[in-house]
Amino acid sequence: MSRLIRAGAIGFLVWLVGCEHVPVQEKPTPEELKQRALQSAKIHTELAGQYYYRGQYRVAIEEAGIALQKKSDYAPAYNMLGLVYMDLQEDDQAEWNFERGLGITPDDPDIRNNFGWFLCQRKPDKMEQAIGHFMAAVRDPLYETPERTYTNAGLCVLKQNNFERAQGFFQQALVIRPGYALAQLGMVELDFSRGEVKKAWSSIIRYLQTYSPTSGSLWLAVRIAQANGDINAETNYAFQLQKRFPDSKEARELRAGRLNHEKK
Repeated sequence: MSRLIRAGAIGFLVWLVGCEHVPVQEKPTPEELKQRALQSAKIHTELAGQYYYRGQYRVAIEEAGIALQKKSDYAPAYNMLGLVYMDLQEDDQAEWNFERGLGITPDDPDIRNNFGWFLCQRKPDKMEQAIGHFMAAVRDPLYETPERTYTNAGLCVLKQNNFERAQGFFQQALVIRPGYALAQLGMVELDFSRGEVKKAWSSIIRYLQTYSPTSGSLWLAVRIAQANGDINAETNYAFQLQKRFPDSKEARELRAGRLNHEKK
């Protein structure tokens, strides 16, 4: 009998403990919901960026769209969509997204840089507006890559054969980050655009001995080698471009036989 009593008592205590420790889930506060939405938008935008750099544009658009569902005024998601649509040659969509992002965060240096590059590439009549975006970006003391933006500005004005201004931008980039590869390559292209083929030839050889080749540097090397009359070097660099970067814009230009269509 005593065993039954003890068993009943233990069962009763277990029942009490179970009842006493049932958690009551608290409703999240508005601030917590806001932070969750922001974090989710950030994660999905970062995923969009990863898909964008892999060339998986459709998934990148989907991820950026999810980010904006979580937080409709998340400017980095608009910036990412601008980049994706720019690559897809859907310029109206790209411009709208860049402008929407800047409408939310007018001082965002990354959006300024990217929008400036878009205008430089696709809207030659808006070159000064592009330079204005670049300069607004580099004025931000917290901007982490001003050397990239100065280089972009140099490449843009070089398209207009504004050699002195381009050189100034490239030099600014190299002051901030000595040895910066893109600015060094810009200086090589500057010499080539000026018609200083011999100087550009020695510079591109030195550049490719110092830095890892890219589709852009190999494309420039092909064109300089052709202008220098070095058929063996031209063939060699063309082979490297096709082998290393077969899907690049430069490789497509090479296959289309557009060696001299423009210096860019």
